[in-house]
Amino acid sequence: MNKIRELFQELVIDYVESDMITLTVDKLNLRKVLKTLKETKDLQFNQLIDLCAVDLIEYGQSEWETKETTSKGYNRGINPQSHSRIDFVTEDVNQEYKLCVVYHLLSIKHNMRIRVKCNLSNESLIVPSVTDIFASADWYEREAYDLFGVLFEGHQDLRRILTDYGFIGHPFRKKFPLIGNTQVTYDPEQKKVVNVPVDISPRTLVPKVIRKRK
Repeated sequence: MNKIRELFQELVIDYVESDMITLTVDKLNLRKVLKTLKETKDLQFNQLIDLCAVDLIEYGQSEWETKETTSKGYNRGINPQSHSRIDFVTEDVNQEYKLCVVYHLLSIKHNMRIRVKCNLSNESLIVPSVTDIFASADWYEREAYDLFGVLFEGHQDLRRILTDYGFIGHPFRKKFPLIGNTQVTYDPEQKKVVNVPVDISPRTLVPKVIRKRK
């Protein structure tokens, strides 16, 4: 859309037209871009229909092949590299993360959708909150904070929303162990429920792959 190209020519890092128009912006320009998309009369993207985070640390690296069948029913890399087979005891969980916050907007008037992406790094997982621009961002931002550890500067009530009080870590990060870090058990001596280190062995969970018959 030419109008969008003209408006954000100097504010966006990347502009792509695929399933929908996708703008990649720096976090310093994020609020300005979103506010302009909402308030410009010819655009009116006044509904934030989704906000989520994505962990890109292993983006483009995949061991899965599902186009061809095997005698075992699955194709798995000969030399497994995915996070599901990491030795979590020795894995450095503080290594660099590449997170991306994604905003999906809807213009009812023009029947259009647009995606805005903001890339972050482990050096700074802080991004400005947009709750004052879109009220619906409130719980979305809390979810992204809870599951990915993204900090939304200016959010009035940034606390966990899906995990329990005292939960350690952010479970949707790709390096978070599938078995978790702690488990809940009853301590007969203390006569109460306590959190203890998890005693489950790391394992790979293989999804069922359904293929069409030729």
